[in-house]
Amino acid sequence: MLGIPRRYSHFVFGVIQSGLTSLIAAGIASFPAVSATIFFEHWMLSWLIAWAAMLPIVLLAAPAIRAFSLRLTREEGAA
Repeated sequence: MLGIPRRYSHFVFGVIQSGLTSLIAAGIASFPAVSATIFFEHWMLSWLIAWAAMLPIVLLAAPAIRAFSLRLTREEGAA
C-alpha cells in the first residue's frame, strides 16, 4: 500500500470516486463510436477531460454532501 496518512482519506476517496464515475460516463458517451480504435481514443480523451473537471468538484462538494445526508438521515436506534 502507499501508506498515505488516514487524514487524507477524503482526498483519496475523491480521486478514486471521480475517476471511476467519469470513466464509466465517458465510456457510455463514447459507445456510438464506429470502430474499437476510435472508441478507445475517444473514451480516454473524454475521460481525462471529465476527470479533470469532476475532481475539484467532488473534493469540494463531498463534505457538504456528507453533512446534508447526515441531516436527512438518523441513527438506527433513534426515535
